[in-house]
Amino acid sequence: MSGHHENNEPKPYGIIAEFDDPDALLDAAKQAYHAGYRKMDCYSPFPIHGLEDALGFPRTKLPWFTLVAGLTGAIGGFGMQYYASVVHYPYDIGGRPNFSWPAFIPVTFELNILFAAFTTGFVMLALNGLPRLNHPIHNAKNFERATSDRFFLCIECIDGQFDNNSTRTFMEGLSPQPLDVSEVTE
Repeated sequence: MSGHHENNEPKPYGIIAEFDDPDALLDAAKQAYHAGYRKMDCYSPFPIHGLEDALGFPRTKLPWFTLVAGLTGAIGGFGMQYYASVVHYPYDIGGRPNFSWPAFIPVTFELNILFAAFTTGFVMLALNGLPRLNHPIHNAKNFERATSDRFFLCIECIDGQFDNNSTRTFMEGLSPQPLDVSEVTE
């Protein structure tokens, strides 16, 4: 035996409660938020109206990134055409004006959409912490049913108020009663 000791115990991720009804999950999220928990998430096979408010999620900043990128694309596209037609290579064609802005609209619109779409996609992935190939929540008991007929509330151990015993007691005392409460490990 070497003097080297390895700790093979799995690291805790949080406590998860399982429900069979979307309204029960919504009520549980509201109770957890009211109790002071902030680092938590819910998992459901479909969107539940009001759940993001019950969890206290802030509004996303994604629309602002999209707006700035779209405006950058539009201004860049319009400016590129203006520079090419008026400044860099003005060309007299039958006395028509070099700055014929209606002809610039299709490219301006297309670059607006292109910049906004790509920025939205990449920023959404970054804000969601993706790509992530594995997540500790997949180790939760019965979690495979989160895509079909079960609803889960997980309070993460990084929450400032998290204590394994008291959080488990809180989750078990939720009303309506969860089907199961278990620990999730990484």
